[in-house]
Amino acid sequence: MSSDSTAATLTIRLVKSFTHRTCKNLILKDIDLTTTTVAGLREKIIERMASEKEKDQKFARFLNVEYDTLKLYTKAYGAKTMNLAINLDHDEDWIMNDDEKLLVDYGIEHETEISYFNRSMYEEYKKNVVIEW
Repeated sequence: MSSDSTAATLTIRLVKSFTHRTCKNLILKDIDLTTTTVAGLREKIIERMASEKEKDQKFARFLNVEYDTLKLYTKAYGAKTMNLAINLDHDEDWIMNDDEKLLVDYGIEHETEISYFNRSMYEEYKKNVVIEW
């Protein structure tokens, strides 16, 4: 087992709005990909969001979204999508639907970026991909 699997750093992209590309990155360090489940990652994100709100009141505007879905955005040194909010491809295998599945089983690696968003907002956005400023 490599140290990358037991002490990974993940970037979580909180997506508030797809059309306005409103995102906020949370950096989670020392995540053990071999023991952390999708549900466990969600718990860590929620804890971190609460601590960020205490440090920065501007962060509160990202807390009025019902985040319910995690999806791989990109891996380290991998190709990035042109969409700055979310990767619109690979829904069937990059959306993390199984809460009990380990992150390593989803192919998550050290320095992976993961989008966290509201699934119904995402489905609406996919029907008509429009970027507003």
